[in-house]
Amino acid sequence: MHQSPSSQRPLVLGSTSRYRRELLERLNLPFEVTAPHVDETPLPGEAPRALALRLALAKAKAVARQHPEAVVIGSDQVADLAGEPLGKPGQHERAVQQLHQMRGQTVVFQTALAVVCAATGFEQVDLAPVEVKFRDLSDEEIERYLRAEQPYDCAGSAKSEGLGIALLDAIHSDDPTALIGLPLIRTCRMLRAAGLVLP
Repeated sequence: MHQSPSSQRPLVLGSTSRYRRELLERLNLPFEVTAPHVDETPLPGEAPRALALRLALAKAKAVARQHPEAVVIGSDQVADLAGEPLGKPGQHERAVQQLHQMRGQTVVFQTALAVVCAATGFEQVDLAPVEVKFRDLSDEEIERYLRAEQPYDCAGSAKSEGLGIALLDAIHSDDPTALIGLPLIRTCRMLRAAGLVLP
């Protein structure tokens, strides 16, 4: 038996990312936001893909403990350059260094998604890898871009939904919002599987 949208379980986004919040708003479902408070330190030798999957699930489970009746979304993104994780730069010098490393390279943005409901025992995890080919950027282009957009809270130091698109040669993905931080095609699929009715 399907629940009507008004009687379904509450939905909680386990993330403080405004990018993820804005993406989830596209689905026109009411939801709350709760910070997951998860240690995001990579384990020794942990591959970017494994790190993203582990953290997405850890975030969803941490928030599900506080909201056991809710359907909880957790997500994490790790930029993967030849098997090495690139995190959020946090400051200008680190962003310059990251973009120097990435110029002319293909970087895989490993975007992991987890949906958990403690009350029903539902748990699903998926990965939406996005291949991003960076142009062979000059030092001046890197500096100009960072001064203009200041993407210091973004894994890999570039916002594809903004001016960062000018740094790229190509993007390959089967879930177009994954690069911004939340793969909405997979999110919809997993929310339906968890029993939510989408508009």
